[in-house]
Amino acid sequence: MLAAVGPAAAPDGHHHAVKFYSGDDSLFTTVAEFLSDGLAQDQPAIVIATPTHRTGIEEYLSKRLIDCAIARRTGDLVMLDAEETLGQFMIDEEPDDDLFERNIGTLVTQVLSGRGRTGARAYGEMVDVLWRQGNTEAAIKLEILWNKLVIKHHFALLCGYAMGHFYKKAWQLDRICEHHTHAALPDNVLPFNPKYGG
Repeated sequence: MLAAVGPAAAPDGHHHAVKFYSGDDSLFTTVAEFLSDGLAQDQPAIVIATPTHRTGIEEYLSKRLIDCAIARRTGDLVMLDAEETLGQFMIDEEPDDDLFERNIGTLVTQVLSGRGRTGARAYGEMVDVLWRQGNTEAAIKLEILWNKLVIKHHFALLCGYAMGHFYKKAWQLDRICEHHTHAALPDNVLPFNPKYGG
């Protein structure tokens, strides 16, 4: 549930949450709650996920009475493929700062354009794709780039990581949590990260 992750920050706040999930239903529930609450407040939503997860997220958004077809048509819901989007800014298996800004930064700017002070909400799992590939350092760098973008454009971001990556490397959870304001495991909540003020 989103409550386990924490409420989205105000448009001028810094909200970069992470959801560690053991099953897709838990992930889809959290993401759909996070995005639908924003859509209900006229906050556009961006989803950068695998094909299976995009389908699941849409199904769960529909259960929350979001007409995804209309939302996509009006630009309120942008759905992108995680691996294809990664390909827009990765060079030598590492995120390139300028290309990230040129592609993802431009996307966020376009989604927010003409909306006044309305914020936006985004869910992404490109970091999870990189982690699954064993490219953990690139995933951490991407989290840092996301943080800079969140602060610059004042939107709320939720990342998803499969818990299967960490069963024998639980210490690596701390590395990821260092770069987030809120964190939630499948069955319990981690405290807010004091580095970002929660």
